[in-house]
Amino acid sequence: MPHHDLVIIGSGSGNSLLTPQLEGLDVAIVEKGTFGGTCLNVGCIPTKMFVVPADRVVDAQDAHRLGVTFDPPSVDWPAIRDRIFARIDPISRGGEEYRQGQDGVTLYRTRARFTGPRRLVLDTGEELTAERMVVAAGSRAVGLAVEGLTGPDPDRGVHTSDTVMRMASLPTRMAVVGGGFVACEMAHVLAGLGVHVTQVQRSPRLLMAEEYEVSERYTEAARHRYDLRLSSTVTRAEHVAGVWRLETEEPEGHAHVEAEAVLLAVGRRPNSDLVDAAAGGLDTHPDGRLVVDAQQRTSVPKVWALGDVSSAHQLKHVANHEARRVAHNLAVDLGRVEGAPWEEDGRPVPHAVFGHPQVASFGPTAAQLHSAGTEFVTYTQKVGDVAYGWALEDTTGVLTVHASPDGRILAAHMAGPHASTVIQPLIQAVSLGQHAHEVARGQYWIHPALAEVVENALLGLPLGS
Repeated sequence: MPHHDLVIIGSGSGNSLLTPQLEGLDVAIVEKGTFGGTCLNVGCIPTKMFVVPADRVVDAQDAHRLGVTFDPPSVDWPAIRDRIFARIDPISRGGEEYRQGQDGVTLYRTRARFTGPRRLVLDTGEELTAERMVVAAGSRAVGLAVEGLTGPDPDRGVHTSDTVMRMASLPTRMAVVGGGFVACEMAHVLAGLGVHVTQVQRSPRLLMAEEYEVSERYTEAARHRYDLRLSSTVTRAEHVAGVWRLETEEPEGHAHVEAEAVLLAVGRRPNSDLVDAAAGGLDTHPDGRLVVDAQQRTSVPKVWALGDVSSAHQLKHVANHEARRVAHNLAVDLGRVEGAPWEEDGRPVPHAVFGHPQVASFGPTAAQLHSAGTEFVTYTQKVGDVAYGWALEDTTGVLTVHASPDGRILAAHMAGPHASTVIQPLIQAVSLGQHAHEVARGQYWIHPALAEVVENALLGLPLGS
């Protein structure tokens, strides 16, 4: 029975744990899926590489408002797809080959399940034990529990985010089931590339977790681009002669959607069950996430966890931050570095949705602040009311900032062009503890750049002088 100093389950952010401070350890990495994890292979990176060509098409279609017209675009799906994965696949292969050839590292290309504290059994039947373990097993897309459509079936055109980006060809029609960030990004991509998209969302708006006005504006923009069915639930499905027929229950009554392909984007679940966390003594939350403390320690001594398997935020930048914390804390535990372990410090966690328009946010919504009884002031700046917004002829974008009455920035929520970049100065300001008016007045803002949206939003907060 092999015994290692450290076993890491998962090759996504877990693969970045092996810092110089951990050199010399006998390390094992266990990975059954594609090396590199979700973000690299089926998540953030390829999806954003698909978003860019879709953005170009939509921008060209909207350019008539600027007095410019283009011929209808020609979309070469295989060229788009192959350009993306010709960049990504070698990174995955290179990372795997590097670990396989690295002294002191054993790579097990199989699935592992806990059989006891810090004890694993592999699908091969081999058992492993370790002095320390890190569970970075990620999450997976879930299916849909309705008659006739219980899970992914790529051969019959039923996809999740794991397979939709590698389709051999674009379908004429695709039903996108879901209204979160995965559903909205892929609906934007597919519609931009010429697919007739019908998005089925059980709630009354898309991106329901966002600030109300951001969600409302995004929903309205999507409604003008493709068929959007809100407050609609899929009740059953059938596949006949290459076409899916989804029966739906909508506010007006029974309806249906027909499409050659279906994308199930109804959520993800942590892979704690696949590694049999309970058998390893690891406590879980009701939603399946592993319980960790501020140092990323699980309920079992010498076992840490990070990323989607334990985090409430299904975000790569959060997983990377947690990986740095775990790497440091492992080094502290081993006596390789001096000082205290690093702990989660409560800094705001931003996120973005790369749809059209982009959405970016951090901190609580107005509804959440009201519910918590938090006193706050707020201001909403329209993108179309700043000079660069005039140039863009923007009619959708808004930035809303919430702050305490004394000027401490609490949250920001944006829908609009380059929202994921524009919001970054506010994230930095909160992290550095800067006052709202200090940020607005204490620096030069390039005129007439889009960042003036941030300046004006901060100056608009009713804080007094």
